[in-house]
Amino acid sequence: MDSVKPSAVTPKKSKFARTVAKVLHLRSASGIAPVDGVQKVVTQDKVKDGKHRRKSTASRPQPYDINDKDEDKKSLALEVHVAKLFASLSSVKAAYAQLQHAQSPYDADGIQGADQLVVSELKNLSDLKQCYIKKQFDPSPDTALVLADIQEQKSLSKIYEIMGKKLESQLRLKESEIMYLREKMEESNRQNRLLEKRLNQSGHLSMPDNLRQSGLNPTHFITVRRHTDKSIRSFVRLMIDEMKSAGWDLDAAAKSIVSDVAYWRPDDKCFAFESFVSREMFDGFHLPNFSLLEESLPEKKNQQQVFFRRFTEMKSAKATEYITHKPKSPFASFCRAKYLQLVHPQMETSFLGNLSHRSLVNSGEFPDTSFFATFVEMARRVWLLHCLAFSFDPEASIFQVRKGCRFSEVYMECVAEDALLSSENVPEADPPVAFTVVPGFRIGKTVIQCQVYLSQLQTKVSR
Repeated sequence: MDSVKPSAVTPKKSKFARTVAKVLHLRSASGIAPVDGVQKVVTQDKVKDGKHRRKSTASRPQPYDINDKDEDKKSLALEVHVAKLFASLSSVKAAYAQLQHAQSPYDADGIQGADQLVVSELKNLSDLKQCYIKKQFDPSPDTALVLADIQEQKSLSKIYEIMGKKLESQLRLKESEIMYLREKMEESNRQNRLLEKRLNQSGHLSMPDNLRQSGLNPTHFITVRRHTDKSIRSFVRLMIDEMKSAGWDLDAAAKSIVSDVAYWRPDDKCFAFESFVSREMFDGFHLPNFSLLEESLPEKKNQQQVFFRRFTEMKSAKATEYITHKPKSPFASFCRAKYLQLVHPQMETSFLGNLSHRSLVNSGEFPDTSFFATFVEMARRVWLLHCLAFSFDPEASIFQVRKGCRFSEVYMECVAEDALLSSENVPEADPPVAFTVVPGFRIGKTVIQCQVYLSQLQTKVSR
């Protein structure tokens, strides 16, 4: 017979359980077994012969009949019988749960053992049914109640144990799926970076070769603008990677560019760096000479033709090869000026370990590194956009949005999807413009939207 431990029952039942255990112990030692409600003395030989049946006899005492006139005993006996019934049902549930668990993954021995356990418990239910029909109930109701409660708790524990194993198995499966999807995502990102690198290196714009100035329209400008945006983002990613490798505090760096901004996601700080690069690269875009003091301006009547010729010359050229063969060209001068303006000496030292790039650029030469090649390709895209802007009559104009302005779909495009979702859910709490990421343009009556980041100011959020 299973011994009753204090931890197996509630504190209120512990004293009672110890008493029951003592009674069972004394009864087993003395060889007294209740039969038909009368205690009889059993000889030691019979005790020895029935030694192997003591456990089953203790857990399932010999039934006895109850007189219908004894209502108290009848009520107690029925209560014990119902407790046994629920305990047996819990055992069936536990056995069935064990059978299901053994099927996946397939465990032949586990299935056979669980099947035998289910059959055994069903037979036990059948025995309880026969005892109820014949009105044969347990002669020790107090002990039977405790044992039934213990059996039910053990069955519930078994069920929870099986459920825990099943959940652990599902967790391992989900973790393996996450690892697989993460590997697929990394592989896709590598492929995307490779395709983007090939696209940037090709230097080819999807525009007809026989394009004439008279055939220019805003669609051509939008195409070049899209390539320019991609090139700027490619350089920004390279710059952020260099910052991470150099141990920069990206939060502090982003805050030094744009302060008091509550970002929707941690990765959104990249838009602050993109805003910085765009601001420096498009500085002077509204001027024909792009702020190049040594650059002579073409005559007003021939201005559109000169800029369109520059655009045609550069749209299919490779930037690094071009500045190497023409180091004194306007585009080479533009690359030198923008590199010195964009890349701070401390930044270059942090990224490259020295100021060798800066020294070469100041001396009229150009470094042969991947970092500078990415920069020059970005500069070529901005240069092409500037040449095309001044090829129109009237020329395209550039604009950006001030901080705190209300969002307008006519003039702005939001780069953060979370901000748009927030405004849809709470229309009265539309976030204002935190900063301009990429400027917009006007060509006649056509407006090419600027890209902005929408967010509440941190001072307002903290309130």
